Amino acid sequence: MGRRLGLLRAAYLVSASCMGSFAFAFDTGVISGVLALTSFEQDFGYSHYTSAQKTNVNSNAVSILQGGAFFGCFLISPIASYLGRRTGLIISSLVFTLGTILQIINSHTLGTFYAGRVIAGFGIGAATVLIPMFAAEMSPKEFRGRLGACFQLFFALGVMVAYWTTYAVSKDQKVGTSQWQTALGLQLLGSTLLLVGMCTVKESARWLASKGRLEKARESLKWVRGGEETEELEQEFQEILAGIEEEARVKENLTFKELMLPANRYRLFIAVTVQLCAQLTGNTSLAYYATQIFGAVGAGSDSKLVTGFFGLVKVVGVSTFQLFVLDRVGRRIPFMAGAFAMGSFMLIIACILATHPANSNSTSSGPTAAGIACIIMTYAEAFSYNMSWGPLPWLYVGEIFSSRTREVGLTVGAASQWLFNFMMSQVTPHAITNIKWRMFLMFAIFNYAIVGYAWLVIKETSQHSLEEMQEVFGGQKTFAKHVEDVELYENAGKQGTNEPAQSTQEATIKE
Repeated sequence: MGRRLGLLRAAYLVSASCMGSFAFAFDTGVISGVLALTSFEQDFGYSHYTSAQKTNVNSNAVSILQGGAFFGCFLISPIASYLGRRTGLIISSLVFTLGTILQIINSHTLGTFYAGRVIAGFGIGAATVLIPMFAAEMSPKEFRGRLGACFQLFFALGVMVAYWTTYAVSKDQKVGTSQWQTALGLQLLGSTLLLVGMCTVKESARWLASKGRLEKARESLKWVRGGEETEELEQEFQEILAGIEEEARVKENLTFKELMLPANRYRLFIAVTVQLCAQLTGNTSLAYYATQIFGAVGAGSDSKLVTGFFGLVKVVGVSTFQLFVLDRVGRRIPFMAGAFAMGSFMLIIACILATHPANSNSTSSGPTAAGIACIIMTYAEAFSYNMSWGPLPWLYVGEIFSSRTREVGLTVGAASQWLFNFMMSQVTPHAITNIKWRMFLMFAIFNYAIVGYAWLVIKETSQHSLEEMQEVFGGQKTFAKHVEDVELYENAGKQGTNEPAQSTQEATIKE
């Protein structure tokens, strides 16, 4: 009974924290539909703008949230280190809620709306850093991978719900202020559930132990494992204490010079470029501007309905990946196969649109035959993305770094993701307007280039432990994989050699 209750509590804790991912995804999906609503344009006074000016509004409305998230990613780290993971998520939910409220106020000025987007971005950036950390620290090790994958699953669910929300308000509500306020206001659902969820769970046992609050740490671990005193609980608690001690040891005196050693420099390069490639696949652009893009490929007046099913395809793709692909075929094959598939689908879309131009201003009751073909290819591209470059980059970046450099590496990866996300959200609306079908050709070329990148740069990690990553990425084998090895080596150095024993730090720097 205790084990089953513990699994239920862990699943609840992870699901509650992943409501932050849901909130982020809902914002990602809902903004494209809201920006296409006539009522929104009228209330904020830019319905008379030229096409180019409206394009600027669209890119600004999306990209400034990414800018806020970029800085939120860095600001939350010291807060979470001082106050805890759970408290950090509570703060991020409150910040996101404040930003959402500013967005739904009918101020008739884009300035207030933009301010709300930036503030919401701070909350989103903070949550995306803390959610994987909190989930990993509190999940049972035998289910850590599956529970950790919930981040991407809740993201796909949030996007899908957002797309259907914009479709519902555009179809069933009269043109007016309440139309766009309803769509944007439902963002409060995710942040509220995150807030309530965090108020009903325990703080990270690992964080509490790292702060010396051992009694509370033990209570937290006992709660999330079912509330029973067992040998397994005691063993896990001792492992946490040993892990904290070991982590403090390996991170001691970490320097910038050490980060620039060849093996570490190579992995930092991957952390940045793999996030860049994830954006260059073109799927972020499809997510943010799905309504506009489906209009551009000939969906006609059904563009919002088509977008709704686009969200459903994402959920099916990421669920299939988690159930049948994850950890079964490695990392490099999905990276390469996914990029090749996406490039092929993008190329087909470009060829169809080049030979059968779509009228994005069409008021027809449905898409043309060419439009249907483009929609199917777009669905296939989204499915391929969620079977490869959607869930894999975060997982891969989390695997490749040693314990000594993992925190720095993950921060660099997270910041890179938001920076390149900002870049693509600025570029995409202008590409839709100005280069039309050539945008899909551009993404096709990018994806084919990514296949070469994955072949040349990405190394297989699925068959290696975290301790073996040094050798995988060209570093020398460390003298100490375990504390016992270090102690034996140091004792041998003191007793039987003329050379002084190397310190643990020196041994680790050879990584």
